[in-house]
This record gives sequence, C-alpha cells and structure tokens, in this order.
Amino acid sequence: MGELFQLDYDLLLYDVTSTYFEGEAAANPQAQRGYSRDHRPDCKQVNIAMVVSRSGLPLGYEVFAGNRSDVTTVEEIVAAMEQKYGQANRIWVMDRGMVSAENVEFLQKGGRRYILGTPKSMLRKFEQQLLEATWKEVHTGLEVKLCPGPEGQEVFILCRSAERGLKERAIHARFEQRIEQKLEQMAASCRQRRQDPLLLAQRLGKLLGQNSRAAGLFRVHITPDAHGAAHLEWSKRDDWRDWASLSEGCYLLRSNVTDWNGEELWRAYMQLTEAEAAFRIHKSDLALRPVWHHLERRVQAHILVCFLTYVLWKTLARWCQDAGLGDEPRKIFAELEQIALVDVVLPTRTGILIRKRCVSRPTEHQAILLQRLGLDLPKSIDCANL
Repeated sequence: MGELFQLDYDLLLYDVTSTYFEGEAAANPQAQRGYSRDHRPDCKQVNIAMVVSRSGLPLGYEVFAGNRSDVTTVEEIVAAMEQKYGQANRIWVMDRGMVSAENVEFLQKGGRRYILGTPKSMLRKFEQQLLEATWKEVHTGLEVKLCPGPEGQEVFILCRSAERGLKERAIHARFEQRIEQKLEQMAASCRQRRQDPLLLAQRLGKLLGQNSRAAGLFRVHITPDAHGAAHLEWSKRDDWRDWASLSEGCYLLRSNVTDWNGEELWRAYMQLTEAEAAFRIHKSDLALRPVWHHLERRVQAHILVCFLTYVLWKTLARWCQDAGLGDEPRKIFAELEQIALVDVVLPTRTGILIRKRCVSRPTEHQAILLQRLGLDLPKSIDCANL
C-alpha cells in the first residue's frame, strides 16, 4: 500500500477481539472458552490481535488461544511487528487492558515509545491535579492536562470528558439505587424474622459484587444479637461520594513521548478507534463470526481471507478518499454492484455454442464514479481467461 498511497506508519494501534465457533471445534487446540466480547460464553473462541496504522490500514495480525488474556499478548505482537517492519520511529498505542507493570518495563527496556491507557485506580495519585483549574480545552466538553511523571521519563495525561461524566454519574446513581433498595429489604427481613448471619453476609457479598460500580459508597455491618440472629446496619460514605463526583468523566493516559503536548497525545490515543472500527467491519461486513470450521488450518485460512478482504476494503476506502468520494466503501459497493455480467449464447448450424460474456453499460452516475476512481470497464470478457 505504501506504493499506492502516502502512508504514515509511525503510530501502531494495537487491539484484540474474539470470534466464536459454532460447534465444539474439538480439532483446534486454540479454540478455548474465555472472555467473550461477542457475549457468547457458551461457545469456544479464538482471540485475534491486530495492528493498524493511524489511518486504519492493517499491518498484521496474530491468532491466540481463546482463553488467553490480552495483557499476555503484548510482547509477542511487538516482537512480530518489529521483525516485519523494524523498530525505529514507532509509537505503540494500547488501551488499559494491555497494560501491566511487566509490559511497561518491556517497552521501556527496548527503547520503545508508547501511549497507554491506565487503570482507573491510578487517578487517585493525581487528586490534587484534578482539583486544579489549569485544564486545556481540546474541544467542547473535553479537557486535558499534562502532568510530569515522578522520575521525569514519563508524562501522564489527565483527560476529562463532560459526556463521559454524565454517563458515569447515571451509572453510579442506578447502582446506588439498586443497592439501597436491597439493603432496606434485607434490614427489614432481619427485623421480621431470624436471619442467619453467614447467609446474610453471602447475600450481601453477592449484592455488592453485582453492583460493584457503587459498592464502595456503602458501609455495611452485620452483627449477631444475643440469640445469634443477624442484625444489619448500613450508611453511606461521604468520602467515596466526594471522590466519585471529582473523578466522574476523568481518565488517565501515560506516555514516554515527552516532546508532544497533552492535546497531541490525547488525539493519538483516541485513534485506537481505528483498530476498534477494523474489528467491527470484520464482524459485520466481512462475516468473521461465527467460525464454522473445526480444523485449525481451515480456521487460520478463514481468518486470513477476512484479513486480506479488510486490506482490500481499506485500500478502496483510501482510493475513494484520494478521489474526493469520502472514505466509506459501502456506498461505492452498493452503486457498483448493480453493474451486471450477461452471458450471451449463440447457437450455430454445426451445433457449437458461441458464448460471449458482456458487461452491462453503467449508468451516468456509475460512470462518474468509475471515472473518479480511474477505472475502465471492458465491454466484454473473454470466457477462456476466466
């Protein structure tokens, strides 16, 4: 593709998805049950890791066992890409699901540059910076702030989204209401009849586990009385609510690219959506899921065909973009697929059939599209060369 378009491979966007099998897929050792992004935990699956450029053009992929966690794939995929394309001037962009202390150390030791998501818990270390007013607005509803790392080798990017804040606030309110209603019911049941403290604690643990987004708000005590019956008391923690109000809509990035400003780092990280879009196209338009094959070589072939098809998809998208037709191939496909091939069969007196495969004449609109794309349709196709 580098010979067709002016491409930039300095930013490598890495993400992982899963695709499931219909049937047992017993002959494929990589088919395992694991975390299903397709919401099919009943099916075995494989994980597919893909690296794309900042414009969404694919660079390569790897297939991993379905029970393999994302964080364990980083070293392998980085080594594979460096072997193919080299290491110089690459910036790896990954979400927080790929991040661990070991992976950060691996990237740093190899002199690799990166922009990474971080766990939500790391925000606590930047509470003071969250309170400060020195934010820079990237666009309406989105602010960033650049914070130096403790050792000067990294920078941390605080990001605050108004839209994300509203969403998280609604989630917290919904889970808070659920927990509060259940706690009132549990307390009332304790007053009405004798409850076993151990069973009540188990019910409480299940309740908080199912509503973990607001579980920290509640302080709950279960104590037995003189007769061994459970007594439940609960209250809300003001410190948790204060922190939730402060951090809602905020997230944290980390990077060792110290010569960029906060806005540039944020925009580079947000291009991970190109990798996510690649997986959406694979699973919708290219029918990557489900996998009906059971033999490993056929599964690999199925995924390879989907990957090559995506390469063609993105090639056509860039082709359309350079021709001033936008970057959405679906509309081009919908228009050009109406051009038909017609087989004309002519019988002769000797009994030999003469076959002529003709291409239907494009409409005026189709002709304009073909002209903008630089394509010429033949009037006929020699069947012998098909």
